[in-house]
Amino acid sequence: MQITKCLHTALLVADLARAEHFYGTVLDLPKAERPLNFLGAWYQVEDYQIHLIVAESVPADLVNSEKLGRNRHLAFSVTDLAAAKDQLLVHGCSIQMSASGRPALFTQDPDGNVIELGETQLA
Repeated sequence: MQITKCLHTALLVADLARAEHFYGTVLDLPKAERPLNFLGAWYQVEDYQIHLIVAESVPADLVNSEKLGRNRHLAFSVTDLAAAKDQLLVHGCSIQMSASGRPALFTQDPDGNVIELGETQLA
C-alpha cells in the first residue's frame, strides 16, 4: 500500500448552523459541494476537505485542557497568525498559544473539536 495524500477529515457536530458559522465565517473556509442526503456540510482547503457530520451528541474527549495541542486536533497553516488570532477573538473564541514557543495557537469549535493554526513563512 502507498498512501499518496490525505483527502478529508470528518468531524462530529451537534448543531450544524453553529458549526457552519464557525467553519464558514470564523475560519472563513469556502463551502464545498456535498452530494449526500444526510445532515452535514463540507468545507474546502485547497485539495483537502473538512466534512462536518451531524450527530445527536458529540463526546467531550479532551484529555488535556491545559495544553489543547496534546489532544486530538486538526491543524491548518495560516500566513498571519496575529490576524488569525484577532479574527478568533472578535468572534469570541478562546485561544491558547502553543506552549512550545513556535508561532501557533489552539482553539476549539463550538462542539469542542480542537483546531490548531500555525504560521507558515512564505519563501
